[in-house]
Amino acid sequence: MAESTLTDSRILQAVELIWREADLLDRKDYHAWNDLYADDGIYVIPVETSTDDFDDHLNMVYDDARMRAMRVQRLTEGYAISAVDSAKTIRTVSRFVPLEVTDTSVSIRAGQVVVAYKRGNHDLWAGDVEYVIRFGATPADDKIVRKVVRLVNAEDVVLAAGFLL
Repeated sequence: MAESTLTDSRILQAVELIWREADLLDRKDYHAWNDLYADDGIYVIPVETSTDDFDDHLNMVYDDARMRAMRVQRLTEGYAISAVDSAKTIRTVSRFVPLEVTDTSVSIRAGQVVVAYKRGNHDLWAGDVEYVIRFGATPADDKIVRKVVRLVNAEDVVLAAGFLL
């Protein structure tokens, strides 16, 4: 674990990007969400929560830039059933734990809870999320290089989510 604390301006800058991502997802601004990712960035939801070898293990989601673009297209063009009747969501991202802090990037772990509401029903999604944030010339240029969502119930039956975690 990094010695840095949340008073470190680099960590605060990373946390602000993470909160911006959560807000964009709740507002379903998927194009702006995708723009937060580096060209080499990945977004992963593994089934096996103890692995970091995503290439050789089963994942619910393993999106590179091409797959994220295709996902955004499905969610915004209105042809996918998950986009036509999508849930309203509210995300809380908290419990930030810095893992590695340099002048060019921050690796940080957080807890995330997503409450989704659709057709009179509430669903709850919770997990540990690991982020790697690469700093740009200005905070507006910062990018997500890696986001791994480890759902607490990933190894059980997980109902399909028509939204991004």
